[in-house]
Amino acid sequence: MRAAVIGLGVIGKVHADVLKEQGEELVAVCDIRPDALEGYDCAHYSDYIRMLDAERIDVVHVCTPHYLHADMTVEALKRGVNVLCEKPLCIKREDIPRILAAEKQSSAMLGVCFQNRYNPSSVFAKAYLEGRRAERAEGRLNWHRDAAYYASGEWRGKWATEGGGVLMNQAIHTVDLLIWLMGEPVTARGKISAEELGDVIEVEDTACALFSGGKAPFSIYATNTAKKDMPVVIRVAAEGGELVITPSGAAVGGKVVKLDKTPGARGKSVYGSGHERLIADFYDCVRSGRKFPVDGEEGAKSVRAVLAVYASDGKDVPLRP
Repeated sequence: MRAAVIGLGVIGKVHADVLKEQGEELVAVCDIRPDALEGYDCAHYSDYIRMLDAERIDVVHVCTPHYLHADMTVEALKRGVNVLCEKPLCIKREDIPRILAAEKQSSAMLGVCFQNRYNPSSVFAKAYLEGRRAERAEGRLNWHRDAAYYASGEWRGKWATEGGGVLMNQAIHTVDLLIWLMGEPVTARGKISAEELGDVIEVEDTACALFSGGKAPFSIYATNTAKKDMPVVIRVAAEGGELVITPSGAAVGGKVVKLDKTPGARGKSVYGSGHERLIADFYDCVRSGRKFPVDGEEGAKSVRAVLAVYASDGKDVPLRP
């Protein structure tokens, strides 16, 4: 299929590499930095609207800074171009309905890149919990981000452009997995703070939250102040024994589960290995007309959850006010 990538940072390069390996045709790339376009043997653009209008594109990959996702996704859908958007789908509550409306009105398909759903451990967890009663779950993310990381892009660490800190950028994958496994909650209650990076960023480096009202409550603790990146851990108190998953493993009742071999990570090690499977599945859905499982509504659930925590300040806030 004829593909294009908008935004050639670390994650955009991952998408471009996977497309090449999977035999799709990369016909155009777009970035406002001329040097980022070097090395791609296809059409080069600095204006994504011009690219969408000039090229015949089957799928466009939106891999830009967060604040650009909503407009780019809507413009592509208006033109009947299938969109695979990196997380988060958007950073403002008011953008959710206009994206979902554009998706509904378009002949094209929208997918959101929550690749950790495709980890063998996540797939096992989803199947294990089907038909089992789950009482409670928790997710923990302990990663390291320093001043140099935030200086690597002027959009990072700002409410207007990143839309939040550790919860919106890094831990939104864990929020998505918890919602996928435990059901969408009704309310969120949480606190955010800048424990170590307050003189560097506007947004939070640490967050904790409790989500309630769904099939079962779940909580999350996330911080960017760890000394190094540690594996994300999700624990679920469920019928049949406690379920524990990491990106590369799973255990039930203390016994390790044998999983399919997990391939190496793409880009940064914390990205995991799901991009290949997610991208392949999205292209298969576009070809066959099968519904992609991580569509606009699925991608919006974690955004609503994160924004509810930001509005909370320790009080219950509805995800769908």
